[in-house]
Amino acid sequence: MKKTKNERTPVVQDATKDFELALDTEQGQYVLRLYISGMTSNSRKAIENTKKICDEFLEGHYELEIIDIHQQPIFAKEGQIVAAPTLVKELPPPLRKFIGDMSKTERILAGLDLRKKN
Repeated sequence: MKKTKNERTPVVQDATKDFELALDTEQGQYVLRLYISGMTSNSRKAIENTKKICDEFLEGHYELEIIDIHQQPIFAKEGQIVAAPTLVKELPPPLRKFIGDMSKTERILAGLDLRKKN
């Protein structure tokens, strides 16, 4: 196909720079959801351990939402939660889920990409 002088070559934009800029803006901001089922001892431990991890290692660079699936069961279905307590890391990607009372700090930190996996 032959082009004339007036025809322009299509401009292909590279979105990589825009994507990296967006990541830099959001970098370090964690969005976490902790699903519990009532105020059981496991739920209380999970809340306490999750808050301790967030305060110590994320220092204000996080949003933590605690959802009681006993009170709001629809959220368990929407979040595909099969056990409680479950901590879900929504952002930054990839999505990760942790089940239990969140007492295995090193495992949680590795899953949040805050520590290297052994």
